Amino acid sequence: MKTIAVILAAGQGTRMHSSLPKVLHPLLGRPMALYSIEAAQKATGVRPILVVGHGGDQVRAALGEVAEYITQEPQLGTGHALRQTASLLRDRADNILVLAADMPLLTAETLARLVQAQGSNAGPLTMLTVTSADQRGFGRVIRDPAGRPQAIVEEAHATPEQLAIRELNAGVYCIAAGWLWGALERVPLSPKGEYYLTDLVRIAAEDGLPVQALAVEEAAEAIGVNNRLHLAEAEAFLRQRVNQDWMLAGVTLLDPASTYIEPDVVIGQDTVIWPNTYLQGKTIVGRGCSLGPNTIIRDSRLGDSCEVLASVVEMALLEDHVDIGPFAHLRKGTHLAQGVHMGNFGEIKNAYLGPGTKMGHFSYVGDATVGPNVNIGAGTVTCNYDGEQKHHTEIGAGAFIGSDTMLVAPLKIGAGARTGAGSVVTKDVPEKSLAVGIPARVIRKLEKRG
Repeated sequence: MKTIAVILAAGQGTRMHSSLPKVLHPLLGRPMALYSIEAAQKATGVRPILVVGHGGDQVRAALGEVAEYITQEPQLGTGHALRQTASLLRDRADNILVLAADMPLLTAETLARLVQAQGSNAGPLTMLTVTSADQRGFGRVIRDPAGRPQAIVEEAHATPEQLAIRELNAGVYCIAAGWLWGALERVPLSPKGEYYLTDLVRIAAEDGLPVQALAVEEAAEAIGVNNRLHLAEAEAFLRQRVNQDWMLAGVTLLDPASTYIEPDVVIGQDTVIWPNTYLQGKTIVGRGCSLGPNTIIRDSRLGDSCEVLASVVEMALLEDHVDIGPFAHLRKGTHLAQGVHMGNFGEIKNAYLGPGTKMGHFSYVGDATVGPNVNIGAGTVTCNYDGEQKHHTEIGAGAFIGSDTMLVAPLKIGAGARTGAGSVVTKDVPEKSLAVGIPARVIRKLEKRG
């Protein structure tokens, strides 16, 4: 049977006190709604429908083609939101999976269990419930003496006896499409002027049709985000879930509570991550690396056996056996070949350093190509910007750049050449030549060392 998910994302989210639509608030570096969208698609195998309202244009622009979009205007409750999808879905699906975009902890496995349960249900509806002393404003599940679900009572309308019920409605349903569209027409207008999906449970029971309740296995999955406190709570659970998965896969996290790994990151076995380390974006880390402490790596790729200590790496590529830091900064376009060493307080931008090259501390290399086995002395700077344009520096294999050398681009330093400490190099230096001074001049050819 074909199931299509409808994800409700039209609410204003006033309790967030934000100009950003609630479903776009980031969790582990991604818009909140993406978690529900991806879980729903994995559970059904079909791109979901996202019902948008407040900030709908922002939501569409941020999420792109991950969902089909329906606009709910005006916003008259969850039942009204689902009714907006009738023309799109009436003949496309056997079952409709309904969930909210502000429930980022729901897993694809739980949603698949719900779909499977409805597939074997003789009645039209299966709902997800959670048993918890933390009621979080959820409606209470009312059962008859035989234990069959009969209704959902919202917390604001519940009696003291009903408020004592610990079985809560999680607001996630799988509903037979053939019954749904007619039942939605029978949902009454509430005193608040809205139509609620919860009334479907009562309608089914009044028609003598069985409603099935499926308990969520982990109560945290039912957490909905309504304010910034909930946002932080959901973030903590997501981090814990991601970190646990990596530890079980063979990655060592010395202090999981202070380690931040975003969902799209990939990490090789036997890598050790020290406290206060952030792995962000689409970062890929090889095997046997040591990262941190106090390190940020974003949208970068690291080979095997790399060491990154107390440094920032952004949109960079590190081959195997590279070590950097502490206090190094790799910026966009950096490529460090195998065995490169980069000392403390160095910065590289849009540059390639060849195999075995060593870059001393307090140096800056930008817009450059550096050959293999080059030594870049402490305090070296490639002066790549003339106030209007960026210029390129090329350093040949085996060159030795003396401490505090200023390389004024465009410039080419030949293979095996050397610069004296404190030199300001404004002209090309031929191979195996020594240039010194301000401005630097070639004073002699270098003899081949034994």
